[in-house]
Amino acid sequence: MLPLTPVLVAVVCILIVWIFKPADRSLRRKKREPGAPPWVDEDLNDSTDLHQGQEDADERPESEEDVEHIPFSHTRYPEKEMAKRSQEFYELLNKRRSVRFISNEQVPMEVINNVIKAAGTAPSGAHTEPWTFVLVKDPDVKHKIREIIEKEEEINYMKRMGHRWVTDLKKLRTNWVKEYLDTAPVLILIFKQVHGFTPSGRKKVHYYNEISVSIACGILLAALQNAGLVTVTTTPLNCGPHLRVLLGRPPHEKLLMLLPVGYPSKEATVPDLKRKALDQIMVTV
Repeated sequence: MLPLTPVLVAVVCILIVWIFKPADRSLRRKKREPGAPPWVDEDLNDSTDLHQGQEDADERPESEEDVEHIPFSHTRYPEKEMAKRSQEFYELLNKRRSVRFISNEQVPMEVINNVIKAAGTAPSGAHTEPWTFVLVKDPDVKHKIREIIEKEEEINYMKRMGHRWVTDLKKLRTNWVKEYLDTAPVLILIFKQVHGFTPSGRKKVHYYNEISVSIACGILLAALQNAGLVTVTTTPLNCGPHLRVLLGRPPHEKLLMLLPVGYPSKEATVPDLKRKALDQIMVTV
């Protein structure tokens, strides 16, 4: 046996470090990056980084006919009228609250149609309009939706969301029981279309689909408030695939948000929350 000289010992140590370092780095990476946090919903993953090159590799984009440009129709108000209208609109939206106690009183479908049309005026990437609004009025379907959501929400609260998230929600007195899914006369489920189809049936990229649909949801909330209806924004984590199958929606549509819509119940209460002041949310450069 050869004597272990200092030089040989150093070489052996270097070899050991070199051999085990990749394995150690891999283990640390696994510990540090165990994948998506358990509460992240696959349907809610942002897909706005979809590029043209991700279309079917053997297909070239189909050219669309040029869109005619027309004169822009605009109403300009005097400054005092602008200030008055903007203040009134702010005061209207400042009364908007997330209401979890919703009456079963029916709402006019004309109003629902109008607020959906308002949401459909939202801007979208390359005017792809990547949204689908599914209205659910059938009591049996609403109850099935409630069963799916409550089953997953109980798991979310108990395991997926984590102690800090659950603690932050305590002040809102909310949990996995969603009675309003049964009582609200209308449920609006908003799906984002991660891609569309050309007239020939090829996949068509929907640019910034999540941002576009999120803007539409914001307009929808404002339209509901303007019409005198209430809702609560819900993102049913880990329920998207089940609800998509229940409602017969295609695989390229992903559930982004669910809104129970109606009038507030007589016993409705909301947390006494305060909104941030203007100087806390606006920076002027």
